[in-house]
Amino acid sequence: MSHLTVHIRMHTGEKPYACEVCNKLFSQISSLNRHRRIHTGDKPHACEVCGKSFHQQYHLNKHRQIHSGEKPYSCNICNKGYFLKSDLLSHQQTHTGIKPYVCDICSKKFFQRSNLTKHRLLHAENKPYVCEICDRGFHQISYLKKHCRIHSGERPHVCEICSRAFLQKHDLMSHCLTHTTERPHTCDTCGRAFLQKRELITHLRTHSNERPHICEVCNKSFKDKSSLGRHLLTHTGEKPYLCTLCGKSFCDKSNLNRHHLIHKGKKQYECAICSRVFFDELSLNKHVLLHAQDDGISKIQPSEW
Repeated sequence: MSHLTVHIRMHTGEKPYACEVCNKLFSQISSLNRHRRIHTGDKPHACEVCGKSFHQQYHLNKHRQIHSGEKPYSCNICNKGYFLKSDLLSHQQTHTGIKPYVCDICSKKFFQRSNLTKHRLLHAENKPYVCEICDRGFHQISYLKKHCRIHSGERPHVCEICSRAFLQKHDLMSHCLTHTTERPHTCDTCGRAFLQKRELITHLRTHSNERPHICEVCNKSFKDKSSLGRHLLTHTGEKPYLCTLCGKSFCDKSNLNRHHLIHKGKKQYECAICSRVFFDELSLNKHVLLHAQDDGISKIQPSEW
């Protein structure tokens, strides 16, 4: 293919090469081949300093600047520094509140094009990477690998201070902040301080009662995305948290943790409607009131373990 043909496509918008997994279009076959690595998990470009690998050479080049420690681009509003000018420009949009990248399917908006690209995968029907344990499908093999850790119990990311281990790296990074005394994000209403800005944003909704995360099945709304995610499992029936002692599975990790107390010989009170367990009878009775009155259950007796 001639360079002229490729160049003309920049003007015409022609993209004849389609990804067979997510249907994203490309003007060049080489671009499609690079994109396919996202789905296959192939990362041929490795950092010679720390061994971390990447799908593309461009991302490796960006990563190398982490080892140099130099951040020549600073935000003139909050002074946060960045390795690349493009990262600074993306960051500055968070101060304006403008989200120029819009999903053409659900109209959700994003600050960065890369986040929109990741979001579009959620709409793709083809999920070729399937968990052998629970049959859940994923768009990318990297997502499947992370998911499999739920079943295996693998926690590869370990805190160097307290040795607590985590499934994902971003959970470890959030945890590491708990070892510092700094709480830079403060609520103007009640004065409560938080380690991370996202925690403050979620907290502010307790004052405004805003619930922006809505279930597409039953329209129930939630203050944060994680609560919505846990709720969605009640519709799918998926129970990814498995007890390694008896094989019983749960849709919520907290319920699995409560269940573990059963094996330790501690008394539990279990709801006969939804099987949720409680530490005391009072908490159980309060919970039962949340169920519909026409269920025909006025009082649940505590389960004996």
